[in-house]
Amino acid sequence: MPDAANQSPIDRLLVIMRQLRNPDGGCEWDLAQNFSTIAPYTIEEAYEVSDAIASGDPAAIRDELGDLLLQVVFHSQIATDDGLFGFDDVANTISDKMERRHPHIFGDAKTDDVRRQWEAIKADERAAEGPSGALAGVALSLPALLRAQKLQGRAARVGFDWPDTDGPRDKIAEELAEVAGATDDSERHEEVGDLLFAVVNYARKLGVDAEGALRDANAKFARRFAAMEDRAGGTLTGLSLDAQEAHWQAVKLSERP
Repeated sequence: MPDAANQSPIDRLLVIMRQLRNPDGGCEWDLAQNFSTIAPYTIEEAYEVSDAIASGDPAAIRDELGDLLLQVVFHSQIATDDGLFGFDDVANTISDKMERRHPHIFGDAKTDDVRRQWEAIKADERAAEGPSGALAGVALSLPALLRAQKLQGRAARVGFDWPDTDGPRDKIAEELAEVAGATDDSERHEEVGDLLFAVVNYARKLGVDAEGALRDANAKFARRFAAMEDRAGGTLTGLSLDAQEAHWQAVKLSERP
């Protein structure tokens, strides 16, 4: 292997991954991987970056960004091994895209509405990829709440949207009634999905990021539940529901300013 001292940091990482994937002396686990088997780790690392950012710890952010960069390098090496493309192709593709989407910075197309120009360029790119509708390109693998929000936002761009928050709020009440009226598990599954979709739409109209709001609600519940367990001596097992509720209310009260 080349002397690490004479390599740029990214070249060093590329060499490391190339050796890990080398059939002659490489890592058995790394050699056995493909795009599909690595994809879950890529998604997990992206979430860990988000967690690190939320923690406000620069060292954790740096560490998790490194793990995420490793995923890009790993996928690129798999593609290289399969004769598809390499890391330089990935870097050049995103560089070309950023320059193309910012003509007001890297070109001569000056504009006073950068967001509208950005969306128009993205729409042109989608059209160039082949026939598609307004919802094309919203990734299937996104978390369900986030994907619902993006689908609704795309639909709103072409005018398919409520004029105010009254419509989506009323829709929630309608969907709640349909959940209550469901007669079997399949129907309940469908109606609960419709209810969640309606709640996301209401959040979007209020300007609330549904995915982020639910993430924060999850964190709040976990924090309060742990505090309940501490108050109860380490476990809630064996306590009546009334006793547990008393601990819950006490924890909530303790969090008030």
